Amino acid sequence: MSSNPAELRARAAVLDAADPLAVYTAHFVPGDDLVAYLDGNSLGRPVASVPAALDEFVRTQWAGRLIRGWDELWLTRPAELGDRIGAACLGAASGQTIVADSTSVLIFKLLRAAIAARPGRDELVILRDEFPTDRFILERLADDHGLTVRWVDAPLDAGVTPELASDVVSERTIAALFSGVAYRSSWWADMPAVTAAVQAAGALMIWDCSHAVGSVPLELDAWGVDYAVGCSYKYLNGGPGAPAWAYVAERHHATLRNPIPGWLGAAAPFSMTEGFTPAPGVGSLVSGTPPILNMVALEQMLRLIETAGIDAIRAKSIALTDYAIELVDSLIPGATVSTSRDAARRGSHLTIDHPNAAIAVERLWARGVIPDFRHPSGVRIGLSPLSTSFAEVERGIRALADALS
Repeated sequence: MSSNPAELRARAAVLDAADPLAVYTAHFVPGDDLVAYLDGNSLGRPVASVPAALDEFVRTQWAGRLIRGWDELWLTRPAELGDRIGAACLGAASGQTIVADSTSVLIFKLLRAAIAARPGRDELVILRDEFPTDRFILERLADDHGLTVRWVDAPLDAGVTPELASDVVSERTIAALFSGVAYRSSWWADMPAVTAAVQAAGALMIWDCSHAVGSVPLELDAWGVDYAVGCSYKYLNGGPGAPAWAYVAERHHATLRNPIPGWLGAAAPFSMTEGFTPAPGVGSLVSGTPPILNMVALEQMLRLIETAGIDAIRAKSIALTDYAIELVDSLIPGATVSTSRDAARRGSHLTIDHPNAAIAVERLWARGVIPDFRHPSGVRIGLSPLSTSFAEVERGIRALADALS
């Protein structure tokens, strides 16, 4: 690949002209001072229809219907959006996905439900380099319940494999919690094979799909996954603090035990009875009042995903990350791509390790180029397929090469 800036720009223009999803980049609010936004896997751009949708919600639903909105519109919204996420992104039949709390709270709920569902077992399994929140919650629950944490060690540029999972699970394992796409390396696990390895020991498989949902096609039903969870402010573009979602396979609904029972997770929330009778199905996982206002932006992005289709989104993700790796190889010879070069094992972001990573990211942010830094030496490039152009990738990687030097 040429390192000539004019030739690089020309090639990016050719790729954008051939991109069947190029039209979608106009569906997002541009940042005033941005040269290149390379952090869509941390916080997705707002969809351009969000301001009007929020205004309409405030004026016609909130102000117009007030308390009547709960009975008329809002009580069913978490399940309706959950079903849409399930259909568009998760390969999940209706009635198994709910939009509710933050990712952290839902991870806690699912882990605690798994502990209740596997009495007599005393081990929880997780990667040593898993996302901090996942580790912190699992460790706290293990401490509270007198359980042992079994750590899985994976290479820095990879993640969990069926072999690694098989090596640590046993008849003592309650559940394993792994990321479908690793937050640092972007390793897309062989999720059906890892699930089978965990379940072969009689344990439950919990997937954190925060970096996977909306960027790679998931088939949770077909893969036999037990539980899954994911945020909605990355590739689902729900905005800062947007509510997360949880998936519970239908076969577990009868025994699902919510450790934080709340009135809206009850079978008859407005009866105000003394005892708690859980709502049927995944609805029992709800605790308090759902964040309806925060669901408005999420719904706008879901419309785009449903129209584009997750397979087309995945195809562009592969093209964008392939192109970014080519640029890094050509322009930054001292860098190490700590992400799989096999597209089948790669999500929609990549990590570039370099000794100057931390200071480079600081410099880039000041110039309107936004990747992020991941300890100890990684520049993480997140390429959200619907909102990112090839020209933006070219500008960003060229700026990164300059900053690292």
